[in-house]
Amino acid sequence: MMSNAQQSVENTISIDALNGEDCLIGSNSGKNLISSTAKPVRFVDKIKAHIEILDPVTWISVYPCLTGGVMASGAMHSSVHDYLMLFALFMIYGPLGTGFSQSVNDYYDLELDMINEPTRPIPSGRLTKKQALWNWSIVLIIAVLSGIWLSIHIGGLRGWILCGSLSTGLFLGYIYSAPPLKLKKNILLSAPAVGISYGVITWLSANVFFSEIRPEVIWLAGLNFFMGMALIIMNDFKSQEGDSQCGMKSLAVMIGAKYTFLVAFVIVDLVFAVFAWLAWTWGFHYQMYFILLCLVVDIVIQIKLYRDPKNGISFMQNAVDDGFGHTIGKSEIHEHNAFLRFSIINNIMFLINQFIVAALIGMKYM
Repeated sequence: MMSNAQQSVENTISIDALNGEDCLIGSNSGKNLISSTAKPVRFVDKIKAHIEILDPVTWISVYPCLTGGVMASGAMHSSVHDYLMLFALFMIYGPLGTGFSQSVNDYYDLELDMINEPTRPIPSGRLTKKQALWNWSIVLIIAVLSGIWLSIHIGGLRGWILCGSLSTGLFLGYIYSAPPLKLKKNILLSAPAVGISYGVITWLSANVFFSEIRPEVIWLAGLNFFMGMALIIMNDFKSQEGDSQCGMKSLAVMIGAKYTFLVAFVIVDLVFAVFAWLAWTWGFHYQMYFILLCLVVDIVIQIKLYRDPKNGISFMQNAVDDGFGHTIGKSEIHEHNAFLRFSIINNIMFLINQFIVAALIGMKYM
């Protein structure tokens, strides 16, 4: 939801001494360890490290679903109260909720980050594990207190739904990375957790913030659940090396890159197909045709990427490197780079359709 405080190791060492895990890091992979003689970090750099461990880029991922849920409610008014409520909603699911899960992930994934992202705050030495613990503990307390206050403010069944959604998100955000469950160790557990956290509870929370739950919102939350699963499956390409070394069962590790692409692409295509059917049943006939057109575009792109992950739709590479690079990340791994190129086009098409349909639903209930 990446240091001058490092030194190379020449012998194979156990990570047990650092994080209580069984993963071994070999010297032949050229990885680094936190130096015990790290130079003091300046106060400003320490603050930056505390913000970085919350991974601000990932906060954006929940905002489209929150926006869609609000639009579909059709009940938000142009008042100071409602705008402040909307701001609170974005804060609690962005910097607090998503930030909490990212901080917990860095805290418990030191051994993986030393392989995949050695410049992150903890492996780089800019934050100690104790400081990282304080980071996500404080964010958790603020998130819980804010969630309780907002739930009481809304009241009734809607307040309970909001409280349950927030609690579910924070709980999944913790067990996703923390032992003994550590859902991320197996894609069959991690993908549904991501789908629920980013796709389901966001839509429901945003809807109940301003109105009773609309039946259409439940369907849209389901579509986002599966879309989130498909995207996290492909996002794991970036950490395939570290996952393999440390026994993490990502789909790419278990069945290989080619079959992982196939599984993810099938899920994405089914989401668009069901979305088109729903648009038709809800009376949004012109929108159904546009969704089907987007599905065709997606399939063409998928075929090109499946055949050639390195050079497929290479015209999108500049968008990854220069346009959206700071938002979606960059990668030297061919399969993950292909996913990044695909995600830009796919997400834009999905979000456009999602916002239009949410607006049409909201207009029905105005």
